[in-house]
Amino acid sequence: MRSVSPFRIFEAGWRLFTAIGLIFLSLGSPVSAQVPIMNAGPDGFAQIDFEQMYLDQINRHAKESLKQKAQDQELIDSGAVSALDLGAPNNAVEQFNRASTLLKAQKSQEAIKYLQKAISDYPKFVAAHMALGRAFVDLDENDRAKSEFEAAEKIDSKFAGAFLNLGRLALSANDFATAESELEKAENLRPKDPKILSTLAFAENGNHEYVRALATVQRLHSLDHKGMANAHYLAASAAMSLKNYDAMERELNIFISEDPTSEYAALARQNLAALARNKTLLAANTAATQAPNLVSQTTVTFPNSDRLKAQLSGLNSDGECGECSVAAEADASTDGLNVSAAAKASVDSGIPRGVWLIHKSVDDVAVFFSVTNHGHMINDLDQSDIHIRDNNKTPSKVVQFSPQSKLPLRLALLIDTSGSVRDRFSFEKNAAAKFVEKVLNNTSDLAFIAGFSNEIEVTQDFSPDPGELGNGIQKLTNGGGTSLFDAVSFACRKLAAYPENQHVARVLVVLTDGEDNSSHATLKQTLAAAERAGVSIYAISTREERSDKTDADRILEALADQSGGEAMFPGDILTLGRSFDKLRDLIRSRYFIAYKPADFTPDGSYHAITILAEKNGKRLQVRSRKGYHARLETVSK
Repeated sequence: MRSVSPFRIFEAGWRLFTAIGLIFLSLGSPVSAQVPIMNAGPDGFAQIDFEQMYLDQINRHAKESLKQKAQDQELIDSGAVSALDLGAPNNAVEQFNRASTLLKAQKSQEAIKYLQKAISDYPKFVAAHMALGRAFVDLDENDRAKSEFEAAEKIDSKFAGAFLNLGRLALSANDFATAESELEKAENLRPKDPKILSTLAFAENGNHEYVRALATVQRLHSLDHKGMANAHYLAASAAMSLKNYDAMERELNIFISEDPTSEYAALARQNLAALARNKTLLAANTAATQAPNLVSQTTVTFPNSDRLKAQLSGLNSDGECGECSVAAEADASTDGLNVSAAAKASVDSGIPRGVWLIHKSVDDVAVFFSVTNHGHMINDLDQSDIHIRDNNKTPSKVVQFSPQSKLPLRLALLIDTSGSVRDRFSFEKNAAAKFVEKVLNNTSDLAFIAGFSNEIEVTQDFSPDPGELGNGIQKLTNGGGTSLFDAVSFACRKLAAYPENQHVARVLVVLTDGEDNSSHATLKQTLAAAERAGVSIYAISTREERSDKTDADRILEALADQSGGEAMFPGDILTLGRSFDKLRDLIRSRYFIAYKPADFTPDGSYHAITILAEKNGKRLQVRSRKGYHARLETVSK
């Protein structure tokens, strides 16, 4: 039997590996766009076709032929490989082949040593550096991946693939400025490469350079860009950010014509229908001399989008908020938020850190939770009915246990005023006003009212007076985009900043459809802000259709579940009022417990909280926040 060349084995393995193992970057990162953002191209990192290298390996004797030289040059000109890779010696290629087999089997750690050996044998092996970078990406070692891609760029500064990979790596970190810079270098080398142009458009859109993003997609459209129709969806997003609805309509139509069976095609058609309706409204309002306000009122948002999906995927499956500690530190000021002057002025610059710790001198943890039995609130529990675990350990001491109704309430009512909730805005305001009137029941309770669209506006600062708060609700006006995460983060900081000399219950109620198209904060950062402020979030969805669950619905559930609140989905106007009534009972029926964790270490680590409740031998349902970050001891030098 004829032996099989190791390089042929590598070739087959490499093709399978690149098909299933290299597309790792989620390019639907937070950007100020209002159309769902899909991946910038069909590929992940730039992939290298080694078929020609294999032919070179078994036809070395023909290397000097003019035909072979022409084939080599064609391969280099296509951007598939670096010219230096064609000179890789047999031993380096064999090491590369072994690494490919391991990468195909998702054994990235084992593949690394063979790639490093290939580079040691042939330091100019650009492909090995690129594959090594991808292996590090698989292991979430992005700094080392970056070093390998940079090494490839230094070895062959004419190889566009290295810049493309550096750009994609920057996109994965939401570093749009760096991504754009690297992708521009790739574009200069290969100005007609569809993959580079589609990825560049994504970076430009993320950098809020919407005009340039549109122009880049137009250049892409003039090329053979099969499989990249999603770039036109991206262009529609940029057009919407520019309020250029004609361009948005054009790009959506192109998208549908190029990929009519796409999973997003139905949504694109829905958006086109919405644009058509808005044009009708524009004509009617122009006739009534009301056109100046219409643009902000007809903003289109999307309950399912790559933007929202990326936010959800950024949360760990175990409920821990990952890098929340770091995110919360960075989120402690209003810098970078599109908030109104009134809203900024209401934030105390001395926001306390680590609010979940009741006292700085003693590491007591405070938790609010509700208990139900088949949906019915349980209000008569004793401390002996409650069992709590902090990182699977019983607390060393329970400091306090009491119903929340005995604590002063600090309430933030946050109402979505964006164009996406315009149709029933008046009814929602009236229902919210009735809720505020009923939920505040003593002079020690305080609440503030804020609306949000692109910006956040506080229409009534902290007050115990339901009448004043009701007037603040009525002052809210409708129109604009949706900055949900920015608004929730702001409300949490404002609740935490209010000076207190006693334990209080901090609650945020947000009335929204769950969509977000213009926030600077991420979902993860927003949850970090809620954790540090000790705020429980209750969300009431304004979405009327109660069909399949959307990404926007999941956003509301994530905000509520991880902060110990609850998300409600009324589905119609009549049920909305009943949801507010239920919410009032939920807020007033919660319990408060403060305890000392066992073996507490001030190391900034995440602590998972589990609360069990039993009554008369029956296990009850408990809703509480998922955990907290311990304080981090500061060492003086």
